[in-house]
Amino acid sequence: MAGKFITFEGGEGTGKSTQIKLLSEYLTQKGIQNIASKDPGGTEIGKELRKILVTGDKDKIDATTEALLYYADRRINLVDNVWPALKKDIWVINDRFADSTVAYQYYGYNKKIPLETLNNLYELAVGNFKPDLTIILDLDPQIGLARSMEKSTHMAVKETRHESRALEFHNNLRQGYLEIAAQEPERCVVLNANKSIQELHQDIVKVIEERFGQN
Repeated sequence: MAGKFITFEGGEGTGKSTQIKLLSEYLTQKGIQNIASKDPGGTEIGKELRKILVTGDKDKIDATTEALLYYADRRINLVDNVWPALKKDIWVINDRFADSTVAYQYYGYNKKIPLETLNNLYELAVGNFKPDLTIILDLDPQIGLARSMEKSTHMAVKETRHESRALEFHNNLRQGYLEIAAQEPERCVVLNANKSIQELHQDIVKVIEERFGQN
């Protein structure tokens, strides 16, 4: 596949959506055709799955059910959006991917799903395909949650199911992302998200230029 697959990860309120938009604009200015998608919600079916996964009571489904639904959404997004675009030399910037499932359903919950189970789901739904680059936006969960809850006040649909979890969950989530990055340093880059929007964007642009020679 000729295009690049870049994923953004991080806890709640780290600014992924804003930075994805800015990166897409940067790539377009450089003459690189690109699309943005997300897990969950990057397709019409995915939008329905997203309603189940990110709205309502935090305990309405358990971690195993969540993982299955996330991988169903992920597979649809890959088949409908990601793989066709990459084959056409179109870059794809994805808001979350499989690292989120490991971070949330393994590291976040006290009752963890075994990593072997999550790895088997990955192999079934994704195969040996991986992102070319994963940018993890790291932020103190208390700051991120405050940002996210403020953002939710302007949303017609309150996507705050995960935000309603205890601070311990979000601290575990943050640690999980850092461990994932340590395990795959060739793929993952951790950036401090406690910066201005423009400063963080410049950090991301620097990573893109270093990895893919866009300057």
